[in-house]
Amino acid sequence: MTEKIKIGIIICDRYRTCAGGKCFRSLQNREGAFGIYKDKEIELVGYTTCGGCPGGNIEYVPEEMKKNGATVIHFATGMVVGYPPCPYINHFKKFIEEKYGMKVVIGTHPIPQKYFKVQEKLGTWDTPEWREMIKSTITDEKIRLSYD
Repeated sequence: MTEKIKIGIIICDRYRTCAGGKCFRSLQNREGAFGIYKDKEIELVGYTTCGGCPGGNIEYVPEEMKKNGATVIHFATGMVVGYPPCPYINHFKKFIEEKYGMKVVIGTHPIPQKYFKVQEKLGTWDTPEWREMIKSTITDEKIRLSYD
């Protein structure tokens, strides 16, 4: 049996009432950013918001998740599809990786088609940096439509 990978998910506070349905579905199906766990056993050990701009929970939530066994933190897809996308995402990623020594993955579920179309029109993701950040959540149109 392979070793279980324990993960935590941090969502944008503007979606604090989100029940996590798309994240949990994609986790179960290993879609979007969870595709990296294909054929691996994973366990979700924490799910919370960033705490609102400028991300107050980022300072201490990863420590709690790490105590619960998390080795990877996923920033929910909502942090890149909301408008505007999280302006602190790179700072958060660097902070968690440096302070807690944990891997940080940007994204959870595939980007829904309705968000994809708007962000494409706006040119939000037209830089190489943004393309790199969203690459695991772009998927194909059929999958994006299934997450609308």
